[in-house]
Amino acid sequence: MDPESYLYIGILFFLLGAVISLLPLPKVKNYTYILSSTGALSFALLSLHLLFATPRNLFSAQISSLFNLAFSGDAISGFFVLTISILTFAVSIYSIGYIRDLKNKGLMGFLFNIFILSMYAVVLSGNIITFLISWETMSIVSYFLVTFDREGKSAKAGLIYAVMTHIGTAFIIILFFLLYRYTGSMNFSDMKNLSSQIPENLRNLVFVFSIIGFGTKAGIIPLHTWLPKAHPAAPSNISALMSGVMIKTGIYGFIRISMDVLGQGPEWWGIAVIVIGAASSILGVMYALMEHDLKRLLAYHSVENIGIILLGLGASMMFKSNGLYTLSAIALIAGFYHTINHAVFKGLLFLGAGSVMHATHTKNMEDMGGLLKSMPYTGLFFLIGSISICALPPFNGFVSEWLTYQSLLLGFKSPSITSKIISPLGGAALALTGALAAACFVKAFGISFLGMPRNKHAENAKESSLSMIIGMGILAFSCLLFGIFPGMVLTVLQPVSFMLTGLYGTPYQQGSLLGISETFSTISPMAILITLIVMSFATIIFISSIGGKRKIVYGDSWDCGIPALTPRMQYTATAFTKPIRMIFKRIYLPRRELKVSYLVKPFFVKSIEYKGEITPFFDRYIYEPVIVFIHRIAERVKLLQSGSLHLYLAYILITLILLLIFGT
Repeated sequence: MDPESYLYIGILFFLLGAVISLLPLPKVKNYTYILSSTGALSFALLSLHLLFATPRNLFSAQISSLFNLAFSGDAISGFFVLTISILTFAVSIYSIGYIRDLKNKGLMGFLFNIFILSMYAVVLSGNIITFLISWETMSIVSYFLVTFDREGKSAKAGLIYAVMTHIGTAFIIILFFLLYRYTGSMNFSDMKNLSSQIPENLRNLVFVFSIIGFGTKAGIIPLHTWLPKAHPAAPSNISALMSGVMIKTGIYGFIRISMDVLGQGPEWWGIAVIVIGAASSILGVMYALMEHDLKRLLAYHSVENIGIILLGLGASMMFKSNGLYTLSAIALIAGFYHTINHAVFKGLLFLGAGSVMHATHTKNMEDMGGLLKSMPYTGLFFLIGSISICALPPFNGFVSEWLTYQSLLLGFKSPSITSKIISPLGGAALALTGALAAACFVKAFGISFLGMPRNKHAENAKESSLSMIIGMGILAFSCLLFGIFPGMVLTVLQPVSFMLTGLYGTPYQQGSLLGISETFSTISPMAILITLIVMSFATIIFISSIGGKRKIVYGDSWDCGIPALTPRMQYTATAFTKPIRMIFKRIYLPRRELKVSYLVKPFFVKSIEYKGEITPFFDRYIYEPVIVFIHRIAERVKLLQSGSLHLYLAYILITLILLLIFGT
């Protein structure tokens, strides 16, 4: 079939899922997500056509002389359609079991399908008007999904998200006006061909606006403030989509405008993106380390991983401006590779968090513990997601971060002194980020799944339903597949690399060997996996042969002479991160309160109450002053609305007089 057929079939399945969800058929509503998963498969087939074929128009409808609804596809669109499809397929299967105990299942199914269609529409938009309609639809529908629970915190999170996303949209509209003003076209392909007509200072302005506008949706520092509030407020299947692929539409928009339409830019563009990426990755993971809310922790890690993606994209832009096209292609592929990797392992982690919340009725890690015994499949899949996001072999996060790290270290080949300084600093930021991420997920997995249950809900937790396990299993298998067969992913990324740099980038041999000739280093994830398996079996055989056959005896952990261990004797998430909080106290600005009650002061203590928290720097010193200023202005402006009809008539009279004076 031709690509248009896959497009129409995919749209049909999602629309059917949306319509059936609203029908009064309670039993059927649980299975409408099968239609969503089928639609995702159709779009996945469309993406393969777009990746390996020339750009083409998919649909066009002339509504008026100014308004043309147009959808088109190229390699860039194909890659993001594939990324959305992989996660949507797994989340749709997961949702069959997840929504069974959910209220308003019909509304959820309707919004779910429209939300996914709007994301597809964004990355397939062929002109400005279509893009803005799709973008705004995605933002509005996602707002309703964030506020789906209709609780106080959800409503506040939804409001913050709505305000931030529309601030970003305002910058996007301005940059589109600038592009239209100097190219005379609303089509992205025409703007790309005519972008040389744009003056240099306005090209720089469009680039800055694209960082602000699309960076707000992506959640870069310091425009991230909505993300750790909105993602935890949404249902977990929606959180997986928002964090896994919705924020990637911001990355798509930035790539489409700054790298595709504008083309090659000055060196400082790439340097600016690297600096933003480094700040986002380090601060994102640092704030994640201090979180006890499992979903907020994962949301901050989205900020971190968006930063890692930007490190690759920024390095590609910087190398391209200096004529190093091969290195530019390597860094670009690293950024794209991490984009799809993050969608997979972050979707898996959010689905795992949703399963844990479903079983324990809490997001607080301090109230969990011991879940691995009662939820072995969820624990295993969460562990795989944790290893992947920590970039440990043989899972997928290792390959993309390895590529990013290698490309940054190759900055010494640049003729520019600034590039030679910035590149290794970006590599150092990535190394620090990886170390902190490992510490964070040791805490997240250890506190949540190991040890003893900390409350009755955790003690009585049960494994998730079969569909939820299958959904997580698909993503866990993808983490392993993308890690041990990088050649397969590189094949998909070659057309995107060629489109943006004119080169195919990293060579690979026999589909499994990831070799970068520029770095004098070669690494095979498959070889690593085989080595780990062989070493594991060798260790088992060695222990068995030396130790002999012994009867296995199970006993309690050593209790230091205390009659019995209790959950209160375990490490807490706060205690685990205390040393890191002290090391980075200049960034965290920690505050604590200590209240001690005595029976006989100062020798006999009755109780000790300790409260500690970090200072949310960006909220406290950037956003709160702005909000206070706006409230003060609003209080003054409110005086104009006195409720007096005579005063309103006076306003109209004054306006008419001013129009008569200045209109002539």
